[in-house]
Formats: sequence, structure tokens, C-alpha cells
Amino acid sequence: MHLMELPREVLLGEDLKGEVLNVARRLKLPEKALILYGPKTREIAGREVEENLKREFDVRGVLIKEASMEEVVRVERKIREEGAGWIIAVGGGSIIDVAKLASFRVDVPFISFPTTASHDGIASANASIKDLGMKTSMKARPPIAVIADVKVIKTAPYRYLAAGVGDMISNLTAVKDWQLAHKIRGEYYSEYAASLSLMSAKMVIRNANIIRLGNEESVRKVIKGLISSGVAMSIAGSSRPASGAEHLFSHALDAIAPKPALHGEQCGVGTIIMAYLHGLKWERIRETLKKVGAPTNAYELGIDPEYIVEALTVAHKIRPERYTILGKDGLTREAAERAAKITGVI
Repeated sequence: MHLMELPREVLLGEDLKGEVLNVARRLKLPEKALILYGPKTREIAGREVEENLKREFDVRGVLIKEASMEEVVRVERKIREEGAGWIIAVGGGSIIDVAKLASFRVDVPFISFPTTASHDGIASANASIKDLGMKTSMKARPPIAVIADVKVIKTAPYRYLAAGVGDMISNLTAVKDWQLAHKIRGEYYSEYAASLSLMSAKMVIRNANIIRLGNEESVRKVIKGLISSGVAMSIAGSSRPASGAEHLFSHALDAIAPKPALHGEQCGVGTIIMAYLHGLKWERIRETLKKVGAPTNAYELGIDPEYIVEALTVAHKIRPERYTILGKDGLTREAAERAAKITGVI
């Protein structure tokens, strides 16, 4: 049996802070709810969303500090204490990930209201939680609804939008890794999920000149692609269509670099290297990232080249069960350095 869970509603438009109430009505959600936000996202959209919901729902606000298991457990406790029947997350990746995992563990639905377009977690079933000094992806459940307000997302620094492009372009190497695992290890492979994932990556390559403008149309293009990526993962029943060796590289950087960059930025740089290892046109990937103003090397990431090389040599250990171009034993230091130098990453 193959189970596919998808969001029931996806709204993309302007001035949607008041629309949350209509979505909750249509989905016939229980009266008691929790709204999760950070200090900044509460001001940007959270407070207004909360006030609108309070016209018909009993809503309690919870401030989230970081995407950690400690915060997930705290939210679970709050859900039980308040008797909340659903959650809405107003924020970036960290807040959405905490809501996603907490709601999954307590078995209540959650609505995703992203304030940035920096990665595909806004619509996927996977949550990246920082635990024991390392961010790891954990299986949860996709949101019951995604409400993407273009005006809200546009207020975030442009850097986040460029990071969203990095996360989406990584689908190119993620699908290659998935095909490799299917061929070598007989892993389940969905051609439909892979095609949807690749379509998102090709779309950002095609629309790089529009995205770089950082206007409302740019936000729409990136958000649509990120939602498609999330849906591809739901169809596949795993993060395979959008997460391969380039994501393992990013997780490795999170663990070893003193000051990691944004997830999508690291994945974009990782994609350049993994595309080279796969024999793909890595120069085209680098060109797209340059065009949208996303980092393409260690210097632009703000990470010492030493950590780039080290991350490449340990990335295969992050999820040993996930077969990628890095193989079972990973890259030697020499091979890692060579790949990073040839692609101009270091």
C-alpha cells in the first residue's frame, strides 16, 4: 500500500490574513486552536491572523524560539493543556517545522502560513529539527492547508527568496540520486513525483530573470515551485524527490560550521558539486544561482572552505540508509577538494 497525503486547500494571493477564518470554517476545524509565531512574524502577520480567528475561535498564541525538540515537546504539552484541536503556524521554516512535528505527534491538523519562501517545508510532510547539535529531517504530515500571502512574503529580505531557489534547484540532483538508488538498490521510485519535482527546478531556471526582480510576481513563481516540491514529496511518500546528497551536505554544514548559512543557500551550493559528480551541466545551475543572487561558493556562504571539504567527506554518514552519488563510503578528502575546486565552490 502506498499512502499519499496532500494539503486539502492551497491559497496563493494577496491580503490573505483574514482568509484564514474562512479556511478554518470550510475545513470545519474545532473551536480551540493554537497559533505559533516568532517575535518578528507575530508583528508581520501573526497578530492580525490571531485577531481575525478570535472572532469565531478560541485561539491561544505560542512564541517559538527555534526548531528544536524542546520546543516541539513544549507545543505538544500546550496542545494538551489547552485542548487545542488544530494549529496554525505563522512564520518561516523553523516555526512551521515545530508546528508540523508537534501536530503530527499529538494527531491534530495544522495550517501553514509562511512568511518567507526560503524552502519547500511550507507544504511538505518533512520537518527539519535541530537536535543534539544537528538538524535532521523527520517524517511528519503535510499541512491540511497552505495560505501563502504574497504581500507578507515579499516583506522578508530578498535573501530568503534566493534561498528558496537554491532549495528548489536541488531537486535536479535529488532526483538523480533517487534514480541511482532505484537502479542500484531497487528502492521504490515514482516517475510522477520525480517529474513534478524536476518541473519545479526547471521552472526556476527558466524564470531566473523574473525572480531576481524580487517583486510580487517573483514571490508567486518561487512559492508555486516550493508547493509543487512539497506535493511531489507527499506523492512519493518520502523526501526523495527533493532531498539527496546536496541536502546531506547542508545538514553536515549545519553540524560542523560555526555559523551555517540558510538551508536553501547551502543546498544550492551543494547542488553545484553534486551535479558535477553526476556529470550534469553544473555550470547552468551555478549560472541560475548567480542570476538570482544566491551564493555559489564558500566565500558567499560565509563559511570557511575547510568546512566545505569536511562536510563533503562526512555527508554520507548523516543518513546512511539513503543511497546517493556519495556512495556507501563517501568522498575521500582529495576527491572532495577536487570537486569543490573544479566547480569554483572553494
